[in-house]
Amino acid sequence: MMSWPDFSYKQIVVHQIRNRGEKIRFRADNIVILDADEKVLLQHTCHRLFALFIIGEISMTSVLLRNSIKYGFPIILMNGNLRVVARFNCGAEGNTLLRRRQYETGERALEIAKELIRQKISNQASLIKGLRRLSVDNIEAVSYLMKIDVEYTCDIRELMGLEGNASRVFFSSYFSPLEWVRREPRCKRDICNVLLDIGYTFLFQFVEAMLSLYGFDLYCGVLHTFFYQRKSLVCDIVEPFRCIIDQRIRKAHNLGQIDKGDFFLHNGMYMLEWKSQSKYSRLFLKDILERKEEIFKFCQQYYRWFMKDLPISQFPKFRIKEK
Repeated sequence: MMSWPDFSYKQIVVHQIRNRGEKIRFRADNIVILDADEKVLLQHTCHRLFALFIIGEISMTSVLLRNSIKYGFPIILMNGNLRVVARFNCGAEGNTLLRRRQYETGERALEIAKELIRQKISNQASLIKGLRRLSVDNIEAVSYLMKIDVEYTCDIRELMGLEGNASRVFFSSYFSPLEWVRREPRCKRDICNVLLDIGYTFLFQFVEAMLSLYGFDLYCGVLHTFFYQRKSLVCDIVEPFRCIIDQRIRKAHNLGQIDKGDFFLHNGMYMLEWKSQSKYSRLFLKDILERKEEIFKFCQQYYRWFMKDLPISQFPKFRIKEK
């Protein structure tokens, strides 16, 4: 298992393909990206690589894939809309004892799900309280969120209902300066929803890489239950950290970093211009990487908590700071 000192040494590399003919090669323990004329565009040692994100179309070799397994880093391929199309991972898939425990979680599943949602709602309230000027709507939203008590929910469906109501109130209050209407994942009806989808995608991939270090069955969740081809456990563990992306979007708006000219409307959906993708990728990755220690330690502590069957009072916690 990777320790924090080892992890802190690692780096995430994101490369956007700008011209046809670019390709990835492996040379002397290094990842090298070349253009059509064999000119080096990027070179990075595999020993310090935690994950490699490639945005756009590129050719790879089996030699590269073998070495990604050897050096222990995933390769995530994303299309022009920043949606993940393929992932070559190398997690500890042989941890059968852990997976057996996952499949036998039983009644503890609801207990874990409650704690994840409790932390998510607490972080949402903290974001609103951290605003420089609180409107009447903000104060009412915080009051509503603080009154939500998930402790006495009887099942996952009821818990998800509480979470849905909390998120509706949070988004309406926190994103009101962004002409917010409603959260519509993947529908891209407005720019804010596009940015949320992009930011949550990067966060999802980062958390997935963390959980893969320990060999979790990523499809076996507690809040998001079994569903074909859905990595439900990643969806679960992402919940307390979504506030990182929410906070970044509000900050970007306040700083004038969101430019409507970076987007265009196609078939009723907003799309991000190709030339502007790296701009927003850097925004989100910067904030995620600033929190990488907290995310790493949360996943590490969750693994230890899960394997030792500790009480819920010792469940790992992530708290966003009010600013």
